[in-house]
Amino acid sequence: MLRGTFFSIGMFIALWGASLFFVDKIVLKVADDAGARPPGFRGMLANQAQQKQQRVIAPPDWVSFSLLSVGAVTMLYAVALPRKQ
Repeated sequence: MLRGTFFSIGMFIALWGASLFFVDKIVLKVADDAGARPPGFRGMLANQAQQKQQRVIAPPDWVSFSLLSVGAVTMLYAVALPRKQ
């Protein structure tokens, strides 16, 4: 149980690191109201004021390497744990 938990946590962290290799920035849309519907045809037509309500996350280059290495070390630790007898 402990081996599987550590291995899955390590794989999750390593996959996030591998995915950040291919990403320059992440753009998140911030919602004003929970029940507000976007104007236009199903939200495809948006003006500039609506497009400015975005949050941009630009991770540095070292984040992907460090996440990938921490995930790999955690997976290796999970493999090196002794088995139950």
